[in-house]
Parts: sequence; structure tokens; C-alpha cells
Amino acid sequence: MLIINPKYITDHAGNKISVVISLKEFEAMVEKIEELEDIKLYDQVKNSDESSLPIDEAFEMIETLRKEK
Repeated sequence: MLIINPKYITDHAGNKISVVISLKEFEAMVEKIEELEDIKLYDQVKNSDESSLPIDEAFEMIETLRKEK
């Protein structure tokens, strides 16, 4: 579980206007967000009707196209 200990910056009226977190917490948040984006993309692909091919075939096609250039 991700634990974040934010510190708040307030304006003259005491309203929270900014948040300060440690670099370690920030990097952990970015990592979690990227992981969630990957999961979302995976789910979209799995639910699509588009055809797919094995990864080895995809790499072969990419390599062939690269060599043709």
C-alpha cells in the first residue's frame, strides 16, 4: 500500500493551496500511475475485436521493416 505524508501550503486565510511530498513518495505515485495506465491499456486491448499476433512474430515483422529502410 502506498503511504503518503503530505504537507500543505496555505494562503493567508488558511486555505490549502499546494501540497509538498517527498521525492520518494512522488516517485512511488508516478510508478503506481504508470502501472494503472498499463493495466487500463491491457484491458482495452483484451476487450477489442482487433486481431493480434504472437510477440515473436511482431518482433520479426519490426526487424524486417527496420532492415528494409
